[in-house]
Amino acid sequence: MAKEKRQANPAANEAMLREGSYGKLALKLCVPAILIMLVNVLYHMADVFFIGQTGDPNKVAAISLASPMFSVLSGLGVLLGNGGCTAISLALGRGDYSGIKKISAFCVWGAVAVGAVFACAVLPLMGPICGLLGANADTEGFTAEYLRIIAIGAPVIMFTNVVPSLIRADGSTVDSMIGNMIGTVLNIALDPLLIRTFGMGVSGAALATVAANAVATVYYLYFVKTKGKIYSVHPKHVSLRKEVSLTVLSLGLPMACSTILGSVSGAIANNMMMEYGAVAVAGQSVASRIGMIISMTVMGVCMGMQPAISYNYSAKNVKRLTEILIKTSALAFTVGTVLSLLCFLLRDPLLNAFLNNNQVLDVGRICLYASVIIGPFYGFYQISTTYLQATGKSKKAVIVSLLEKGLIYIPALFLMKLAFGMYGVIFAATVTTVLAAVVSLWFCYKDYRKELRDKQEYWT
Repeated sequence: MAKEKRQANPAANEAMLREGSYGKLALKLCVPAILIMLVNVLYHMADVFFIGQTGDPNKVAAISLASPMFSVLSGLGVLLGNGGCTAISLALGRGDYSGIKKISAFCVWGAVAVGAVFACAVLPLMGPICGLLGANADTEGFTAEYLRIIAIGAPVIMFTNVVPSLIRADGSTVDSMIGNMIGTVLNIALDPLLIRTFGMGVSGAALATVAANAVATVYYLYFVKTKGKIYSVHPKHVSLRKEVSLTVLSLGLPMACSTILGSVSGAIANNMMMEYGAVAVAGQSVASRIGMIISMTVMGVCMGMQPAISYNYSAKNVKRLTEILIKTSALAFTVGTVLSLLCFLLRDPLLNAFLNNNQVLDVGRICLYASVIIGPFYGFYQISTTYLQATGKSKKAVIVSLLEKGLIYIPALFLMKLAFGMYGVIFAATVTTVLAAVVSLWFCYKDYRKELRDKQEYWT
């Protein structure tokens, strides 16, 4: 049995994580992860872009108002996906292949179950939820249309949020990227067909999203069956024992809390922006999609390296771990800076591509300024969160994750709105990210130094 397990070991991937050059490691892990993130950006942009072609700011605003609920679903996916990825990477470093099957099966079936519960909770409460999200008489109907279909498709959306993260654990980032691209290309192809040709509006945008996720689900099932032999989606491998379930949930909690709290703070920000009209929300929505190019790419750099960080931490290879952390921080800073400059220089063409409305453009330009300013700082925040999560320090990672999405951001929203009105709401995220980056980087550095002192005699 031990020999059989060892044969299932993806030796080439392990060798790369352990001793491959950083350049090759970045190409293998970061580039596919960045492409996955950019594919996700296109995924989120597609609905706004094609709805924007209708020329109705209320419909664009409705998608923005619904996005916090979509973020809740994504946060639950992160809980199982990122938690499972880290748990599998740590198990891989220990050579525990039986545990990997239990972890992956728990995450997959947990995703389906959570998606079903989400649908059952949201559908009966559609009216109150739309009200909490900030919808008014002009946007409530469109918001409910979009959310209703997303809720029905929640199980497959959850599945395609979780599985790509799981299969990154052993370095299978290309396969993760392929599944994401299949879903995104199909979503982009279906959007104009359903929204414009069949005249389904926001319902068409939501239906395109669900259909694309369903097709991506088929691909991921095929991958696990044919290539991902170390993983399992079979119910017989599902384990609720605490060494599986609690490990996954605790490791995924930091990013999940960050994502879900981000949806809460996003709903608060949308409610505040609605005081200035649907045009203001539409401008913020368009600019935020463009800003995602920066944030999601930087996140791809850091999260792409998560398996390497987890593996070398678990293997107690401190020299390799230090190299990865330093070089990844530098790479994230560089990427964030370059993309910020490009988005600033191309701001008007990018904004006009979504919605050719002068009022929306005026607001969107200001919102985009707020996004590009934080590009260089975001990498420091993200690498700190990734390090703490990848090394299993879930409690500290939760605290750091909550800095940007709630502990600093929500108070900043109220204080800056009181002082500067709409501009305060727009730039509250900018101030928050800079402060969170400084605090989290200091927090992470202190923890890393303590780790070295405490375990110096054990590390190679």
